[in-house]
Amino acid sequence: MSLLSKLWNGFLLGFGYLLSPLSWWNDLVFNLPIAYGFAWVVTWGHRQWLVPGVILGYWLSNLVGILMTQWGARAALQGDRPRNLKQELLWGLGSATVYSGAIAALAYGHWLPLPEGLLP
Repeated sequence: MSLLSKLWNGFLLGFGYLLSPLSWWNDLVFNLPIAYGFAWVVTWGHRQWLVPGVILGYWLSNLVGILMTQWGARAALQGDRPRNLKQELLWGLGSATVYSGAIAALAYGHWLPLPEGLLP
């Protein structure tokens, strides 16, 4: 494995970890601003869809983080062995969906404190 490949896999692992739900402490720094920015752009002119857009953006940022972490770690540990991309995508999609669903349920159940007026 070349030095450039090792650096790329290290970047994927590190940045993916920061976006993934494995680092729960960084949601306020990374995931929620990304999710809000995503929702702000996607719901331009339709602000009633802002909260669902934030939830979708949060889910997507977690999904991208999980996939980046998986790809970086797998490439670092397995080297050039063949990979099962379908299995990796399904695992990332499932784990991000479960995690984001739990956060959304906590928010809508008012167990997770959010800024006033963010939820109906």
